[in-house]
Amino acid sequence: MGDNTDDCLGIDSSSNVLQPKKLESLDKIDIKTFAYGSGPHILALTEDGKVYSWGYNENGELGHLGNYGEPSLPKMIHDLENKFVDIACGSYHSLALTKDGEVYTWGLNNYGQIGGNNERQTIPKKISTLANKVICIACGQNFNMVVTKDRKIYSWGSNNVGQLGIGNYTTQDSPHLISSLIGVVIVKVVCGSHHTLVLTDEGTLYVWGSNSYRQLGIISGPGKTNVCSPATVDSATGKEMGKISDIAAVHTSNISVALCTSGCVYVWGNCNGKKCYPTATLFSNIHEVFACYTSVMHKPLILCVNKQPSILECLSSAFNDPSTSDLTIEVEEQVIHVHKAILKIRSSYFRIMFKENWAENNQSIIQHNQFSYVVYKAFLKYLYTGILDLPIENVFELLDLANAYCETDLKRHCINIVKQEVTVKNVIPLYNSAIKKNMQELEKFCFEFALEHMTAVSMSETFAELDDVSTLRTFIIKAASANAFRT
Repeated sequence: MGDNTDDCLGIDSSSNVLQPKKLESLDKIDIKTFAYGSGPHILALTEDGKVYSWGYNENGELGHLGNYGEPSLPKMIHDLENKFVDIACGSYHSLALTKDGEVYTWGLNNYGQIGGNNERQTIPKKISTLANKVICIACGQNFNMVVTKDRKIYSWGSNNVGQLGIGNYTTQDSPHLISSLIGVVIVKVVCGSHHTLVLTDEGTLYVWGSNSYRQLGIISGPGKTNVCSPATVDSATGKEMGKISDIAAVHTSNISVALCTSGCVYVWGNCNGKKCYPTATLFSNIHEVFACYTSVMHKPLILCVNKQPSILECLSSAFNDPSTSDLTIEVEEQVIHVHKAILKIRSSYFRIMFKENWAENNQSIIQHNQFSYVVYKAFLKYLYTGILDLPIENVFELLDLANAYCETDLKRHCINIVKQEVTVKNVIPLYNSAIKKNMQELEKFCFEFALEHMTAVSMSETFAELDDVSTLRTFIIKAASANAFRT
């Protein structure tokens, strides 16, 4: 629905649409995601790896052989059939990523953004100079970023404000390695109109490119203008944000967004025409930021409208509600209000406890002293919501509870929380704990993380905590077998 400029709605009509209208040509086709170019042109990726396109096509953005016309209906790009896993759009060019890690480009090439010297191209062509498998793609207005399987990042296209991050302002018509980030484990890259954000596995944010609206989060010093090499946001702001779990930007704007592990969403850059420094918002998710400050979402959003609360929402609100509970659990002289029926349904431990011939089944107040209040409350809340709300320093105690109560799913949730919080500084203590508690999955994850950051880990203060001769010897042998000490 909405404005149908250049047939961007993909319907058999050039009229604007005020009510949602079904795209008959995509009926019963399982769509995975969409991508949007400024023309506007639209790409749609199917679950089985096909790519459809429609809309503006003056520069061959739609990828149809020899065709610069504007088809009003979605049309499959035949050169991109049954092998693609991701798509991205710049203003007037397009990218697609295959399941084998190959990158194809097409469209406008005035800054070398699709590679080579041609002004524009309608036929998708493979970027042959990328030797390693690509796992992530992103587009700025007229430049691209890709991350390879070995966690190296390459860029090409326009570089007038340093948006390629290669240490200069020279445009590139083929992928160029950002050498200053070698050794950094990159998990996500996103592009604004003329700037780039990169997130590492430690939750650190790197930025470069245009800073005309403070979209880099750099307020003072030489980075007050443009930055042509990876940099971090100002230290005060970075410390305030803490560890970051997700980032977002969109090629049509100069805005940056970050979601912290604390759940707080930060925004900075061009916020409705005003320069905004990194600011904590009251938004609960990244989508809300883009809905408020830009005209284009950073990725498709699926909306579900329920007139009544769902079962899960009702269960969540019932936790620790004294008006409906039939059981009070006392821990460290503090009370938690729960419901026997819910505990019996969700936990085998309580299912056994509340058998008819057990004393606890007839009690309205039960005391527990084996675990701390904060951990036991988090466990009970997890039974109601499936969500863990607990600081990492208490997670290992919750793991002990999960083992004692035979809660396999809870144990898996705890391990995932620990994985998200692993850093160079704490990986060795977590590795030791995983060994002592016989948590092989976590032990393997910590070892592989340490392997990725071997130099920094081996020089950290906590490396000395591998003081057990057997543990240290095993660690070194495993690291050597993985070529961590190759010259």
